[in-house]
Amino acid sequence: MALHKRAGKFAKKSDLIDVKQLIKQYYLLKPQIKNPDQNVKFGTSGHRGSSYRYNFNEQHILAITQAIVEVRQYYGITGPCFIGKDTHALSSAAFMTVVEILIGNKINVIVQKNNGFTPTPSISYAILNYNKTHEQKADGIIITPSHNPPEYGGIKYNSFYGGPANTLLTSKIEFIANKFIANKLSTVKRTNYQIAIKDSHYIEKDFVESYVISLNSVINMTAIKKSKLKIAVDILGGAGINYWKRIIEYYKINLKIINEQIDPTFSFMTLDYDGTIRMDCSSHWVMKKLLNLRKQFDLAFANDPDHDRHGIITPLGLMNSNHYLAVAIDYLFRHRPKWKKDLAVGKTLVSSIIIDRVVADLGLELIEVPVGFKWFVDNLYKGKYGFVGEESAGATFLKFNGTPWTTDKDGIILCLLAAEIMAVTGKNPQQYYQDITHRIGKSWYKKIQIKINYEQKKYFTKLITDIASIKVLAGDPITSHFTKKIDGEIDSLKVITDHGWFTIRSSGTEELYKIYCESFKSNKHLKLIEFEVIQIIKKSIIIV
Repeated sequence: MALHKRAGKFAKKSDLIDVKQLIKQYYLLKPQIKNPDQNVKFGTSGHRGSSYRYNFNEQHILAITQAIVEVRQYYGITGPCFIGKDTHALSSAAFMTVVEILIGNKINVIVQKNNGFTPTPSISYAILNYNKTHEQKADGIIITPSHNPPEYGGIKYNSFYGGPANTLLTSKIEFIANKFIANKLSTVKRTNYQIAIKDSHYIEKDFVESYVISLNSVINMTAIKKSKLKIAVDILGGAGINYWKRIIEYYKINLKIINEQIDPTFSFMTLDYDGTIRMDCSSHWVMKKLLNLRKQFDLAFANDPDHDRHGIITPLGLMNSNHYLAVAIDYLFRHRPKWKKDLAVGKTLVSSIIIDRVVADLGLELIEVPVGFKWFVDNLYKGKYGFVGEESAGATFLKFNGTPWTTDKDGIILCLLAAEIMAVTGKNPQQYYQDITHRIGKSWYKKIQIKINYEQKKYFTKLITDIASIKVLAGDPITSHFTKKIDGEIDSLKVITDHGWFTIRSSGTEELYKIYCESFKSNKHLKLIEFEVIQIIKKSIIIV
C-alpha cells in the first residue's frame, strides 16, 4: 500500500512489455473454460484481460464477436458495425480477429481509413448520427482496455443507442461466447483477414473529419479561439492524435500537443503510484510530465488511450476529477439556454457529495447509479440527462440544442469544455471550483487502490461481510450501509455516517481493491476514515 519509490519517474526499459511476445501469446495460448478466471466476463465496460494470463486471447475475441453477431440478429440490428481501436498492442491483433468474424458473417463493417486509430467517443458519435438517417440500425465494437497497463487488451460492444451495452446484452454475449469456447469454436464463421479487407462488406471512412467539424454544436469553439488561451494537451500515446491535430487546424486555437509519440509499450510514461505504467489521466503520478509544464500554459489537459477520460490541469495543479465534474455541471446548466428545464444529472455512487450539492443548488434532479457508464446510456439516449459523469474522469453532455452528442464517455469535449469555461468566464476550472465551495461548502475526498492477488480477490464477499458488521466509523455512528449487486453478485459496499462515507469495490480488470472516502469535516477526518477502512481490510484479508 506504500507509494512506490519510482512513482512519477519515467519508465525504464525493464518496465516495458515485450510486444512480440504479448501478441504471440494472444494467438498461441488457449483459455481453459473450466477456469472462471479465463472465461469471457464483461465488467463495468466490456471484457478486459491480458494474453499471458489466458483471459484476452484470440479464442476470446473470436467467441465474443460471433456472440455479438447472434445478439445483433436476435435484436434485429441489420445495419453496419462501426469498429474502433486504440493504441494498445493487443488492440490491433483483436481488431483483425473482429474483422475476420464480421466479414465472415457478411456484416458490413465501417472502420477508420488507413488502418487508423479511433477514440471511443467517435464511435458513439458515428453510431448515433448514422441511425438518425437510416432505417437499418448500426452498432459498434470498440477495442480498448482504456487506461489499463500496456499488456492489457479490451473489447466492448455499443448497441444502436451508441453507448455501452446494458447488462442484459452483455450477459447474453458472455453466455454465448463461453459456450462457443467450450464447443471449440466449431460454429464460428471466419474469413482470412487479407481476404476480408478486400471484401465489399469492408468499408473505410474518415471518422475524424465529421467528429471534428461538428464540435461547435457541443462546445463554444468560437469563444476558445477568440480568447487566445495558451493551451496544452498530452494524448498519453492515445487514439486521438489525429483528432487533436485536426481540431487545431480547423478551429485555429492556440493549442500545443505535448507528445505525439505512438508506442504500444508506452515507454514515454511516468509510472503510477504503484510503479505500474498506467495511462490514467486522473493520476498525479501519471500526469507528472504535464504537471511540470503547467505554468507555461493557461490550461492543460490529457486523455487516456481511447480518449474517453479527461485530466484537467491549471497552474495550481491537477484538478480532482470530482471537482471538475461539479464545475462542468454548474457551468453547463447556466450556459445552455436551449436545454430543457426538467433535465436530470447522473452520477455514480462513488462520486463526491459536492456534485449532489451543486445539483441541488441548481434545482435539478440527481440520479445515482452503480459504477459503470452503461447505467447512464438509456436515459441519456432518451434525453432525460443533460450531463452524466463518473468519479474516474469520464463524462458526456448534450449539444447546445439539447440532443445527445455521444452516449459514451467523451474525454475530448470535457477537455475543450475546460477551455470554454475559461474563455467565457475568465476563470480557469480550479478558480471556478473555489467559487462553488464558497457558495455550498467543501469536502475532502480520496480514492485509494490496494494491490491484491487473484486469491485475495476471491475473498471480496467475506471482506464485505466483515465491513458491514462495524458500527462506528471515524468516531461517528454508521447511519446506513448498502451493497450494490450486479447480475446477482455484490459489486460494492457503501458505508455512511453524518460526516462522511466510504465505498469499497473490487476492480473488474486489475488485481485491485478500490476504496473511495469522503469527509464533510476536514482532511484529518478523511485520513481517519481511510486508516480505519484499511485496518479492517488488513484484519479480514492478508494484504501483501
